[in-house]
Parts: sequence; C-alpha cells; structure tokens
Amino acid sequence: MQVTLLGEALDILMVLAVCGALLAGFPVAFTLAGIALLFGLLGTALGVFEPAFFRALPQRVYGVMTNEVLIAVPLFVFMGVMLERSKVAEDLLESLGRLFGTLRGGLGIAVCVVGALLAASTGIVGATVVTMGLLSLPTMLRHGYDPRLACGVICAAGTLGQIIPPSIVLVLLGDVMSAAFQRSQLERGLFTPETVAVGDLFAGALLPGLVLVGLYVAYVVLVARLRPAAAPPLPPDAAAAGRSRSAALRQLAGALLAPVVLIVAVLGSILGGIATPTEAAGVGAVGALLLAGWRRAGRARPLVAAGAAALVGLLLLTAFVDLRVTRREVPPADQAGIALAVLLTLLLAAGLAACLLQTWRAGVLAAVVRATARISSMVFVILIGATLFSLVFRGLGGEEMVHAALTDLPGGTWGALALVMLVMFLLGFFLDFIEIVFVVVPLVAPPLLVLGVDPVWLGVLIAVNLQTSFLTPPFGFALFYLRGVAPEGVRTAEIYRGAVPFVAIQLLMLLLLAAWPELATWLPGLLFGS
Repeated sequence: MQVTLLGEALDILMVLAVCGALLAGFPVAFTLAGIALLFGLLGTALGVFEPAFFRALPQRVYGVMTNEVLIAVPLFVFMGVMLERSKVAEDLLESLGRLFGTLRGGLGIAVCVVGALLAASTGIVGATVVTMGLLSLPTMLRHGYDPRLACGVICAAGTLGQIIPPSIVLVLLGDVMSAAFQRSQLERGLFTPETVAVGDLFAGALLPGLVLVGLYVAYVVLVARLRPAAAPPLPPDAAAAGRSRSAALRQLAGALLAPVVLIVAVLGSILGGIATPTEAAGVGAVGALLLAGWRRAGRARPLVAAGAAALVGLLLLTAFVDLRVTRREVPPADQAGIALAVLLTLLLAAGLAACLLQTWRAGVLAAVVRATARISSMVFVILIGATLFSLVFRGLGGEEMVHAALTDLPGGTWGALALVMLVMFLLGFFLDFIEIVFVVVPLVAPPLLVLGVDPVWLGVLIAVNLQTSFLTPPFGFALFYLRGVAPEGVRTAEIYRGAVPFVAIQLLMLLLLAAWPELATWLPGLLFGS
C-alpha cells in the first residue's frame, strides 16, 4: 500500500513539475522527456518504478515514426503553408468583403466565412490569424468597427482550423483515440477490438464545425442589430469600388473556385472512402502546389492546368476503376484504365515539375519546405517526449489512479466526462493543444471509453475543447498572433475582451454536443457505419 501511495505521489509531483517548467518557459518536448526521466530514476531508486519501462521507449518511438497515419501531418502542414503563401486568403477576403460589405456586420460575416474556407484548406491557426489580422483588421477599424468585436471575430475564425477537417489536431487526436479505444476494449475482454479511424473523426467534426461557424455569424449579426455602431456597413462606394454586384459575384466565384475544388478533392476522397486521410493529405499537398504554381506559371499555365486536370482525372479513375496491377488476372477494361492512369500520372508529373520550378524561382518553395520541416519536427519531438512521459506515468501507477478517480466520481459516466472536459478547459489556459493531446488524452480517454462513451463523440468533444485553448488568456496563441500584427492603437485588453464572447460560444457548442451526440455521430454512421 505504501509503495502504491508513493508511486501516485511521484506521479502528482511529476505533473506539477512539468506544469511549472512549462510556465517558466522551458521547451515542451525536452521538459516532458527530461522530467519524466528524472522521476523514473527517482522511482527506481525508491523501488516503485520498474526500469523495464525505459526499454520500451525505442519500440514506441519506432512505432511513432512508422505510423502511416502520422505521415499525414507533414503533408497537411505543407498544404496549409503553401496555400497561405499563395495569397488565397487575400483574394477571398477582398471578394467577400465586396459582397457583404454593405450589410451591417458584413465584414465580420466575411471574416467568419473566409476563416471556415481557410480552415478546410489550410488548417494552420497561426497563418490564418496573422493573414486575416493584416488584411481585415485595419479595414474593419477604419470603417468604425468596435475593436473588441473585430479582434474577437478574427481570432475565433482563425481557430476554426482546429475543428473543421482536414485538421492536424484531428489527425493527432485520431491516432491517440484509436490506441485508447483498442486498449479500452481489451480491458473489457474484447480480444477482436474495433477501430476508430482519423476519417471517422473528420466526418464527426464536420457538422459541429459548420454549426460553430453559424454560431459565430449569428453572434456578429446579433451585435450588429443590437449595437449598430459596433459593426457598421461599408459606404456604398467603398464596398463596390466602382463594380456592380454581378462583377463582385464573378470575382468571388473566381476566388472560390480553386480552394473549393481542393477542399472537395481532399475531404470528398476521405468521406467518400476513395482515399485514406494520409492519401488525401498527399492529394492536398499536390493540389496546393499546383495552385501556387498556377499563380506564378506565366507561359507554363497550360501545362499546370493540364496537371490539375490529370489530378482530378486520377481521383475519378480511382473511384470507378480497379487500378491494382498485382492481380493474377486483369480484365481488359481495367487494363485500359491502368494505361490511362499511367498517362495521367506522367501529365501530372510534368505539371508538378513546372510548379516546382516556378515556386522555387519565386523563393516560395524553400520557405514552405523550411516551415513544414520546422512545424513537423516540433510535433514529432513533442510526441516522443510525451511518449516517455506516459511510460513513466504508467510505470508509477498513474493510469490506475486516473481510472479509479474517474470511475469513482459521483454521476457515473457524465460526472467523469464533465470533470475531464473541465480539466482540459483549464489546462488550455496554460498548455498548447499538442501537449494536451499527447499527454492528457492517453491518460483519460481509456477510462471514459471503458465506461461506454462513444469514441468519435468523445474525440469531437475534446477537439472543440482544445480549440478553446487558442482563445483563453494568458497563453491563447491566437491572441498572441493577432497582437503581433494588430495596429498600435489596438490594446491587448481589447483583444482579450473581444475573445471572451467567442469562448462562451465554444462552450455553448460543447453543451450542444453533449445534449445531441448525433451532431458528431450521425455523419460517420451514415458514411462508414461506425
């Protein structure tokens, strides 16, 4: 009994030490790994930790590096950074601003819609907040918008990339939830466990993400109606800028075409069962490169357009023709389809070569590759540090402690779920979503899943909760991003106060998901039967 209590005490001290070191500004990955190693050695000296847990680390790291699902992370990062450098956001904001600008709150509505479109095409919060802060915040302030409303809507719309697929947090969360779900089934005696895939979370998060966008828009409209001076319409001459509404619609259609086609290709291939999330991430990366190349191609535009058409053709061909070449017998129709696929692949390769050349000459490709390598390295190094932390935490008996604490709570499953959501919300004030996904979720998800909580519903609840962490001071990253690009006249207090209503909206979204789990489970059940 004393050994168990000592191990649990070391677990609690280890968590407190990690929180203290992170608040002091130490790097996340090295903090997790270093403190875990120190407490593991201390536990070994005290006889409450088995050193064999350390020997499991290389196998765990190898499993992380060979995990096919996690290959989607650098691909989606590349896709997002490339689209951000392609000036997609600028075209969308300008076009939607012209269309909605004459309405009260029109610029705020345009920011919400652009945030949703960028979330479905880039998924990178920092790039989205900075881009919209640079482009739309000065315009909104110049035309009389309340600084709190303008800052709040930009920060909130920028965080939609966390919940609207394809989202990096959903990829990471899906991998963690899959392992937790299988472990929970084994604990219940199910030795042929079912799985939950990243595609299930993508489908489950789509409707809640769209509902959240609708709630943002509704709030902007409500503020514009109750306080007209806080969200005035643009003067007709500024909104139209000499163009008719039909011209504005044509400009909007041109700005929307490329990102919408890319969104449909990526999400459609996943939700339609044509491709896995990793394969779809490859499609997104290639599509983003084609889009960036098209904007700089000049005389090579016909070749880039042919490459884009070949990509679409390959997706359609994959959906209707069996292109496997390892079969013993290949029917003549499939042989023709395979030959056509080879030709389309060669055409796509030529288009990509032209895009690579043009983006390299423009200095875009090198910057995108560096940013992709930096972000992906950060994610995987944190994952390795969190893996060591989890091993030591479990070796000291922390998993049994968490399981007992959750299962003994009053209120049963709902009490345990409410406590986990509250803890994650509070941790979001101080920790990044990556630390919470890699450290906290593996500890709390298995007990909840053992209690019978639906894994897709739980994953979407966690994703919405983690999205809130970007808006909660003092370490809300979206607030920091906007502070870095906001005009000098905008005070930090106005940015913080502007985010508060949107934090409340996200908490309302959590309550809606708790009351109607079908928001998260209906679409995956319809598409995948899960």
